[in-house]
Amino acid sequence: MPRSRSRGLAACVLNMWAYIAAYEMPHDDPRRLAERARVEYPIFADRLLGLGVTPTLRLQRAFSAPGAVNRFERTLVWCHWVWFAAPHLSVAYVLVRRSDLFPRAAARMYAVFDVGAVFYWSIPTAPPWWAASAGRLEDGETVRVRRMMIEYGEQFWGDLWEPLYDVLGGNPLAAMPSLHFATSIMGAHLLSEVGPIAGALAWGYAAALGVALVYLGEHYLVDLIGGAALAEAIRGAAPRATPLAMRLTSALDSLHTQVAG
Repeated sequence: MPRSRSRGLAACVLNMWAYIAAYEMPHDDPRRLAERARVEYPIFADRLLGLGVTPTLRLQRAFSAPGAVNRFERTLVWCHWVWFAAPHLSVAYVLVRRSDLFPRAAARMYAVFDVGAVFYWSIPTAPPWWAASAGRLEDGETVRVRRMMIEYGEQFWGDLWEPLYDVLGGNPLAAMPSLHFATSIMGAHLLSEVGPIAGALAWGYAAALGVALVYLGEHYLVDLIGGAALAEAIRGAAPRATPLAMRLTSALDSLHTQVAG
């Protein structure tokens, strides 16, 4: 395909296809993955950050009422669900408003996904809800972390929930780093380069998502810190990686010219 918006979008779609395969593949053997899973270190880190109690437990004990999902919690669940489109909408917005920034924006966003998948293979890490369900998240007593995304999802989506969850929840042991948070941070940076209003909205969303991920038991606070560090590391490495990327692009363009000719 000649260089165009369509080719750029197709490259993004193909990258995400490859990412999803890499993300889900470790869970092809759930028993083996569970044996490899790291469970203790994020609990230890979050207890330090939470002054003795993990932030997820603190928040749920303070604001959650068992058996009900309140309006605030439903809002947090929607923050989580919206994420599945948010990184890609951020890149699409850059393409529409500042097409000259699109290649760099797409490269940085999808580098976050791709590098994150390496961590999911090498250090599979359990989220709070999984640790609690396995009896591994204890604070002097057996504790239960409510997974309100599941509770509300079953209420809101009805019979559609199970197939939706099967598609979107392909690997439960992929918590460190939080790519939910990492890609939201990167999206905020990308939209800030386009304009201050878009950037402010994106930073607001990233902050709300961070609260949602911890409150809902989907991630530890240390997972979010790891995600932010990943996003900033890729953003910082981008200027040094650009010359190599440009040489590779030139080589591929030359090959394309030869094949087309």
